[in-house]
Amino acid sequence: MQHPKYVSGLVLLLVLGLGGCSTSPTQNLPNKNDPYENWNRKVFVFNDGLDAWVLKPVAKSYRFITPKFARKGVSNFFANLGEASNFANNLLQFKPLEAGKDLTRFTLNTTVGVVGLFEVATPLLDLQRSHEDFGQTLNTWGLPEGPYVVWPFIGGQMLSHTLSLPVDYYYLSPTTYIVESKEVRWGLSGLQLVQLREGVLDAEKLIQGDRYSFIRDAYLQRRTFLIQDGRLESDPFLEDDDFEFDEADFAD
Repeated sequence: MQHPKYVSGLVLLLVLGLGGCSTSPTQNLPNKNDPYENWNRKVFVFNDGLDAWVLKPVAKSYRFITPKFARKGVSNFFANLGEASNFANNLLQFKPLEAGKDLTRFTLNTTVGVVGLFEVATPLLDLQRSHEDFGQTLNTWGLPEGPYVVWPFIGGQMLSHTLSLPVDYYYLSPTTYIVESKEVRWGLSGLQLVQLREGVLDAEKLIQGDRYSFIRDAYLQRRTFLIQDGRLESDPFLEDDDFEFDEADFAD
């Protein structure tokens, strides 16, 4: 939809909420995937400051005024829209069985789940959500991932992942073809951004040591996991969409 999950990038959003957490990211060590680290760190500081002054306070306000069940419904709604991208990319990666699961999930959650507000495909049929994007498709086709780059506003991503954003969040988004008003589409994009940021308010407390290195290495580990369709030795955060906390456990 969403002209941005390029909006997904402000700091943690791109890793803890969308990319997953690392078990033991390295601290202050050179990374071969990050040849532009000096520049990346400067952009990271800019993004981090913008998040602290704008996005994080808005996300906290959203949590304060919006009941938990409503926030869950919003999260389910946007996840359901993402099934279109999952379906298309699984087809492009020549995985018809997975694409069929994506289509079934979208159909069930859109109808029985009331336009996706309720997640019914998993409890009814044990159909787990895919995590596919056009960047993974490009990698499957042989395009190298490229370097890790931190973009203003977008955040840190492998170059091939960045190239996928317009495809996944515009051309493969149902709202591009259903919602005529640009204002409404941008409004939905803004709501999704706030919802995503709210979802990692608790998770960011897991960050240890150098913030930049932790987030970069967590992203890189999670990205490898997604590209390899989960064929890693271990990853305790396999389903980041289910990565939930009891807010009371993190109360200050």
